[in-house]
Amino acid sequence: MLNVKLICVGKLKESYYAEACAEYLKRLSSFFYVSVVELPEKTLPKNPTPAQIQDALRVEGARITEHIAGLSVALCVEGAALSSEELALRLGQWSMSHGALSLIVGGSFGLDESLKAGCGFRLSMSRMTFPHHLARVMLLEQIYRAGCIGSGRKYHK
Repeated sequence: MLNVKLICVGKLKESYYAEACAEYLKRLSSFFYVSVVELPEKTLPKNPTPAQIQDALRVEGARITEHIAGLSVALCVEGAALSSEELALRLGQWSMSHGALSLIVGGSFGLDESLKAGCGFRLSMSRMTFPHHLARVMLLEQIYRAGCIGSGRKYHK
């Protein structure tokens, strides 16, 4: 079974996001060993400068790097947009070749460019922008859907 580590910048504050994540984590236990690491966002002023944002991304990137195991996958808008079936196929391949996978969800300002450059794969949920907490829920749902597809189990559309 593939070890999947979800590394997220920011703590889920909204109960509806936390409940959705908990539900998918429970469901995922049939297909993968899943763990979640929540890292704090670097505190920024109300209207940060580009330099302050870049510094925060570098600090968050260093924190993230400490937790990466196996193949690292950065969630970012410029990544590959896969169908659910393609994601299921990739997860199967990664399970055979790596055994461990770290999926990285950045904070409000995304991920540091050097962190993304060091990742083995870049994945996009969409060309649209989503709140990073919602992206976490969506990612867990897609991993669950991929597990269902990979095992031949039906899942609603």
